[in-house]
Amino acid sequence: MKYVIGVDLGTSAVKVLLLSNTGEVCREVSKAYPLIQEKAGYSEQDPEEWVEKTKEALKEILAGFKGSPADIEGLSFSGQMHGLVLLDKQGNVLRNAILWNDTRTTKQCEEIYSMVGKERLLEITKNPALEGFTLPKLLWVKEHERELFEKASTFLLPKDYLRYRLTGKIHMDYSDAAGTLLLDIRNKVWRKEICDLLQIDLSLCPPLIESHDFVGTILPDIAEQTGLPETVKVFAGGADNACAAIGSGVVKNGSTLCSIGTSGVVLSYEEDGSLDYQGKVHFFNHGKAGAFYTMGVTLAAGFSLSWFKDTFAKGEDFESFLEGVETVPPGAKGLLFTPYIVGERTPHADANIRGSFIGIDSSHERKDFIRAVLEGITFSLNETVELFRDQGKEVHSIISVGGGAKNDTWLQIQADIFNAPVHKLSSEQGPGIGAAMLAALGCGWYSSLEKCAEAFIKVEKTYQPNKKNVPIYRDIFQLYQAIYPNTKDINNQLFGYR
Repeated sequence: MKYVIGVDLGTSAVKVLLLSNTGEVCREVSKAYPLIQEKAGYSEQDPEEWVEKTKEALKEILAGFKGSPADIEGLSFSGQMHGLVLLDKQGNVLRNAILWNDTRTTKQCEEIYSMVGKERLLEITKNPALEGFTLPKLLWVKEHERELFEKASTFLLPKDYLRYRLTGKIHMDYSDAAGTLLLDIRNKVWRKEICDLLQIDLSLCPPLIESHDFVGTILPDIAEQTGLPETVKVFAGGADNACAAIGSGVVKNGSTLCSIGTSGVVLSYEEDGSLDYQGKVHFFNHGKAGAFYTMGVTLAAGFSLSWFKDTFAKGEDFESFLEGVETVPPGAKGLLFTPYIVGERTPHADANIRGSFIGIDSSHERKDFIRAVLEGITFSLNETVELFRDQGKEVHSIISVGGGAKNDTWLQIQADIFNAPVHKLSSEQGPGIGAAMLAALGCGWYSSLEKCAEAFIKVEKTYQPNKKNVPIYRDIFQLYQAIYPNTKDINNQLFGYR
């Protein structure tokens, strides 16, 4: 038996998975680390925490491993996107990493539009200038920490820094580079034009590689500290969403992922970079060589349900909280909910919009409100599905993961609203599995990611659209879409009273 390791460097913890060559998860260890939030809108981490916690997790994995360490052939990574890690010429970290959820860079986003042009930026990078991306962070450091910025020799994203510390090699893969606003997405090169316009030295950008590319082996001191053999091959890895796509089998045309956590993501495979979504959805390079993926985001997906439960049923477990929802008819007896409780991202990039319950009647019970929340979250996610279809994309089926895949009624609601079969997977490890699959591909176990997915990913159950419910939800979805334009001005006026 041979093994690979997938390291998923998240925002709150690093998760390390040990998988066999049959796709079985043999060992799993997670280690948490803190956020550093010195001011409102700031979100940082100490990169040394990532390194130390990963070494601890690897050591724990090996301590409980009953096989021979020599049978562990490969290791790869998934990581939180967009975070900025600045290194000096000696490879030392110059400051804490600024993370994806840091919002201090609104001014820098405006500067990017002013200097590059909104249309030109979309043409090159396929994405709008948002505070979460890496380039605005670079510009912020350049403006506010000039002396430190001038010491910088290169920048890395979080998982790339972790890989550098394990191997001594500096690279960035295309799927993570796509989230910097410096990559020419289609031509897969750092764009000198953007660097020159914003006075960023092109030499700061690290060498680019594919997600499955071999980087090197682990350093002797890392082997000694973790118990891993020095022969372990290390592969580049990818951005968390790219690896989640791989780990869910979204590696061919027509396959789409719906992931419902605190936020919600609808992610679809793109064969090439030809489609133009005009910045309405994120467009990134895939972890599969030569491919891309598009992604829409609902900011408060699972969070809307958690908020409702904690506000009106605090202390109740989700299973009892959701009891009876299956008895409520589609449309929740004329009750509609919009999940804009922290603003919205796709298709309405609006920080001021807030949620609504529309159609409240004295006959409505708690279970009707809960059903409306489930439907409203799914309607929001369907906005992205419909954006894809409007571009001529076929959405053959949808793989549902996260909180939305834990309840049969909600899975059926998804199938009915999306009007597509919805698959629930037998094992949900998403990004960590995707990272391990990249290592398996790099080790030569499989000839392609598609072949690897056939071995590693199993569907537990499929939910077919209910033919009676599909037209009902199609009509209600049109009513849902009318809520945003009709409440936008009201919400803007109410904003001053919060």
